[in-house]
Amino acid sequence: MSESSSGERALQERQKAHMARGLPKQKPIAGVKEVIVVASGKGGVGKSTTAVNLALGLMANDQSKRVGLLDADVYGPSVPKLMNLKGNPELTDNNLMRPLMNFGMPCMSMGFLVEDTAPIVWRGLMVMSAIEKLLRQVDWGLLDYLVVDMPPGTGDVQLSITQNIPIAGAVIVSTPQDIALLDARRGAEMFRKVNVPVLGLVQNMSVFQCPQCNHQTHIFGSDGARELARTLEVELLGDIPLHLNIRETSDKGQPVVVSSPDSPEAEAYRRIASAVVCRLTEESR
Repeated sequence: MSESSSGERALQERQKAHMARGLPKQKPIAGVKEVIVVASGKGGVGKSTTAVNLALGLMANDQSKRVGLLDADVYGPSVPKLMNLKGNPELTDNNLMRPLMNFGMPCMSMGFLVEDTAPIVWRGLMVMSAIEKLLRQVDWGLLDYLVVDMPPGTGDVQLSITQNIPIAGAVIVSTPQDIALLDARRGAEMFRKVNVPVLGLVQNMSVFQCPQCNHQTHIFGSDGARELARTLEVELLGDIPLHLNIRETSDKGQPVVVSSPDSPEAEAYRRIASAVVCRLTEESR
């Protein structure tokens, strides 16, 4: 090993030790085997739709697996709409919240605890308290995977979650356009700094196919996420097309993986779910 690389390695170790100083000790979520976070550097790239269909894809690929979905996007919860769920969670005898269920999957979201149209104008401490409740005061039962829909960006919520619970891996969602890729790279680097394995990138809205003539157009550019994955030395987990079927089924609260299981779009999400499981197996070795 060269002197410069040895010095760089020592610097990285000192930085990790400094970041870990005074942090809360990670504690697993009761009953949950593996936590998968779905994140993006910026909003508007289809992260929540990807998280929902990834979770359903994990179940569709292996029906023996029990999968839950946690919406950690406190300011803009999307899971209630995407999963067609309304109402308040019931409490167990131990004062834990019971997740709401649809399509055979338990879900928890801040959207179940506030009014649909109520703006969440909370300061940092209130947000952290809400995240703590979502992590520690939910009765998930026994789950093989808990998929967490993270808020966009690299702020307090992301750091709080990664510092409080052990995370098996992160999936980064981006569109192929340069500005989204720049933020996706920041997100990936953040997870690396807090020692969360980056399972790979999902290239969303990769291509638009005209429903009339089948002509394909790369509206947001082509293969940008593939190039970023190569640069970061992580896997490209798959491509999701910009398709009307995905948008319509999401708006109706009928995710494409369950409402159009034979469609190419549903197959794309199931392939990504398979790739995620393969990467988790590699990381656990």
